Amino acid sequence: MDRTQGQPGGDSVLRAAGSAGTGTGSAGSAGAAAPAAPAGGVTRVVTLTTGDFTLTVNPVDGSEIEPLRPGTGTQRPAKRDPESRAAWEAAARPPALPGSTTPARPLLQREEERERLERLLGRGRSVRLTGPAGSGRSALLHSVAAVCTGLAPDGVVRLSGYGRQQPQELLYALHAAVYEAAGERPDRAELLRRVRDIGAIVLVDDLELGGAALDELLRATPECAYLLAATPDTTAPSEYSHLEEVFLGGLGRAECVQLLETLTGRPLTEEETAWAGDLRFASEGLPLRFVQAAALLRRRDELNHRDAPDEEDEPGVFEGRPREAAHIPLPTLAEGAAPAELLASRVSESARAALRIACALGGEMPHHAHLPALVGDTHADAAVAELLDCGLLTPVGPRYRLSSGVARQLEEAGYGDSAAEEARTAARHYAWWTGHASVTPERVAAEADAVLAALAGADVVAAVMLARTAAPALAASLHWEAWERVLRSGAEAARKAGEVAEQAYFHHELGVLALCEGRLERSRAELEASIGLRGALADKRGTVAGRRALALVTDREAAEVEVSPPLRLAAPAASPAPAAPAVPAVAAAPVPNPLARPAAPPAPPVGADAVTQVVPAIRRPGTAATPPAFSKVFEDAFPPVAKQEPVTVPVPGVARPPAGEPDSRRRTALLAAAGALAVAVIGTVVGLAVSGPDERTPSDPAVSSTPDTDLSADTGTSDPATTPEQGTDGPTAATSDPAAPQEGEPAAEPRPGTTPGPRTTAKGRTPTRNASPPAPGTTAPTSPAPGGEPDHPPATSSSPTTTPPTDSPTGPPTTESASEAAPSSSG
Repeated sequence: MDRTQGQPGGDSVLRAAGSAGTGTGSAGSAGAAAPAAPAGGVTRVVTLTTGDFTLTVNPVDGSEIEPLRPGTGTQRPAKRDPESRAAWEAAARPPALPGSTTPARPLLQREEERERLERLLGRGRSVRLTGPAGSGRSALLHSVAAVCTGLAPDGVVRLSGYGRQQPQELLYALHAAVYEAAGERPDRAELLRRVRDIGAIVLVDDLELGGAALDELLRATPECAYLLAATPDTTAPSEYSHLEEVFLGGLGRAECVQLLETLTGRPLTEEETAWAGDLRFASEGLPLRFVQAAALLRRRDELNHRDAPDEEDEPGVFEGRPREAAHIPLPTLAEGAAPAELLASRVSESARAALRIACALGGEMPHHAHLPALVGDTHADAAVAELLDCGLLTPVGPRYRLSSGVARQLEEAGYGDSAAEEARTAARHYAWWTGHASVTPERVAAEADAVLAALAGADVVAAVMLARTAAPALAASLHWEAWERVLRSGAEAARKAGEVAEQAYFHHELGVLALCEGRLERSRAELEASIGLRGALADKRGTVAGRRALALVTDREAAEVEVSPPLRLAAPAASPAPAAPAVPAVAAAPVPNPLARPAAPPAPPVGADAVTQVVPAIRRPGTAATPPAFSKVFEDAFPPVAKQEPVTVPVPGVARPPAGEPDSRRRTALLAAAGALAVAVIGTVVGLAVSGPDERTPSDPAVSSTPDTDLSADTGTSDPATTPEQGTDGPTAATSDPAAPQEGEPAAEPRPGTTPGPRTTAKGRTPTRNASPPAPGTTAPTSPAPGGEPDHPPATSSSPTTTPPTDSPTGPPTTESASEAAPSSSG
């Protein structure tokens, strides 16, 4: 049978829940209970005010949110009086435990630190008290709070920073401790306005904030003086926080011995004193280690007293019973430094069962009223006091949890082997307890850490049940950080379990929570997911609730857009207008232009904004025309375009493009044409260089060259050229050369310094070259005049010496060569 259904434990928890329901609360009085429970109980429907919205927490169909009605806006609440502050502070302390017999723990060797803290806080300075876990930070804070009661107008406020990673939750806790704001959670802007007027000494234990987050907390409350207790591994404050640093170390040897004698109730022996000195060296004098060492000594005294023979016993009465040794040795130094396993072996069975539950819940110890139902023993509520006396538990805010290092030591001893079963049992128990009508939302909020730990370790079915019942209670208690964590865990568990309806509920609640906190994008995403799931289930009531919340998101987005419009990328009025894109022009020439863009549709003429466009040309204006020798390169790609005047096309709102900026397509075409031109020039130069005369001496008769054309420098006419032809027997001379011998005359031998005739090879053959007819526009060859002279006088050279042939492939032959070749042929 499940232990959560046991009659003794269930009745005990029910009685405790009923008594807790009569306690003082803030948010619980703001809501009205209405019968309609899905599990046969009573469903709490609570109405809250958050910012500009009215939130109705409905556990059945999901929370409903609507704007505040006109004229119902809340004003700033009044601050608490001293009696109300005292009641609030008493509720924030750990509860009194039944059966506690531990003597009061003295505060030793802390007078100097306490006086310094009191002096700094009296001056309005904020202090950060840094010390390792188990150094007595909580005890020192309690002592300082007693002496600083009347220093601030709003008194002393004690808060717990354990598990609070954001400064916003600490600000809301401070607001609830100072103001009488039942059922109201202000928005961030209103919260900052209210806490700015708080003047109190705020003691924060187990602080986990640092850096910029801590700076935000200090800036939000300039009239408060803070005493922040943190461990050395907590993030350090920034250099702009202006916090005083006070470090808390271990106790001295004499103080350690005094603490042991106070907690054991007797003076120590010499052996125990020496053992205490060694333990002080091993533990660096941490008070928590000596609280646990005192528990070991007390258990040792009890065993020695129980096993010692009584002088009043008659001889022979207990002779058959085996007796143990009357003297139990002291624990070893290792057992004194890590005493969790040894201490757990000497406590009751109910206390050991409670330790297993705490290990399964990540170190969180449930309220002592829950232990009878969780353990299955009606007297298990005394186990918390027993463990607290041993130093295995430490107070954290309004609850208890395992001391530093105890959870690790117990897990190594095997106390965490049944963690899955214990977490499932705790999840089912809390699912029943949080859904009970007699349990107030404040009581659920005080147990929020244990509920979250059970939710994390339970199976998906138990997790969905627990999240479904705990979420509305946490929402009504205004503990919204825990509410969000429960909703996210429940949504994940519902997805894994395939519970579509529960998944839709969790997404709806997450959307409402995001809307209350001003996260509109997250709210829209969650609400749309919920509406889609509920639409698939044909849940009309849930779909209507989701669409109403989504409409509020849309309205709030529209309001924010009107207040702060998005950044527009418009140029200032004084700056010049940017260059407008080129507008295609209407070509007047009948020849189509392949580079021209399609004509734009006609627009109404605007006189001031008219744009002048020019039909794109092949070359830029003002540049030299393309050489005629290479005009063939552009004929195919760029047909000739007739020159025309610029055409003005009026386009409204478009500025005239800047002068000298060519079109991109025109630039691309010009670059391609330039590349083709360069390739053609290079190819021509290389070809002529290969086919031209080599650098040989004039006396070499093997190879000779004759230019095809001869451009006269004086008359500008071209001389006839000779084209040699190759025969089978020998070379034949062409008649186009005036210096060549005529028919029937012997060929003249070439003279040194003259241009030789047709090229001949070493074997007497001439290279083959096809004769081509003269090109149009050239002069036909003529025969020399009688006497062996040409028709026109030969050009004379300025120098009587002959010039050797040059390497230029395009230069004309020298005139002296022609004049000297004529007499040779006539002779």
